[in-house]
Amino acid sequence: MKHEQKPNAFTIPVRIYYEDTDAGGVVYYANYLKFFERCRTEWMRQVGHDQSQLAADAGIAFVARKASCEYLKPARLDDQLTVGLEVERLTRVRVIFRQHVRRGDEELVTGSVEIACVDATRMTPAPIPEFLHRKLEALK
Repeated sequence: MKHEQKPNAFTIPVRIYYEDTDAGGVVYYANYLKFFERCRTEWMRQVGHDQSQLAADAGIAFVARKASCEYLKPARLDDQLTVGLEVERLTRVRVIFRQHVRRGDEELVTGSVEIACVDATRMTPAPIPEFLHRKLEALK
């Protein structure tokens, strides 16, 4: 099935290594959440911010609040995948990302990850800084 990628979406390549697979030779289900995390982190880097810089400069951190995945087809050792994201919903404190893993045009996993912005010291909800909120808005 051919999937159109929005021009504002972001993707990264991920190669499957032996360490990513389970005893059955397919990607262990929890690793897809790691791939989703890598994609979000690399998007942040691409727009000029990294997690440690945001904690030091803005005093914020992003924490996962909720995640769900639908596993459609397995990925296997040596597969070259594309992991992507788009913003589904954005508030002043939360971001809900739609994410996917594809092998070529074949969709393997889809998911939704809700991230909350928190004060890095108190771990209480904090507003997403305006400079970052604008960049997230562009992914909608």
